[in-house]
Amino acid sequence: MTGDRGAGAVLALAIVGALVLVTVAVLALGAALVVRQRVIGAADGSALAAADAASGAVAGAPCDLAAVVADSNGATLTDCRVDGLVATVTVSASVGPVPFSARSTAGPPP
Repeated sequence: MTGDRGAGAVLALAIVGALVLVTVAVLALGAALVVRQRVIGAADGSALAAADAASGAVAGAPCDLAAVVADSNGATLTDCRVDGLVATVTVSASVGPVPFSARSTAGPPP
């Protein structure tokens, strides 16, 4: 019977270690989802700002305003195209080594 002594402690440590690992993984996934939503919002806001500038509703160059909006949302403007009054932008951000990007288009209704 003395050979099993302490086996419960080893099992308890293994369970605690597994719980810590799962908790860290869930927190990392949650952080990644937050950044993903932030990038999507930054793309939408940047496209709206560029479209407003293209239509003359606000002063400034469309892509410059899109870059300011993306930067204020914690993202980087990676592409900006204006075709008449329609603006299409792509923004990106990353969580550690995982990059996220989103594209959005804004303009007047057809």
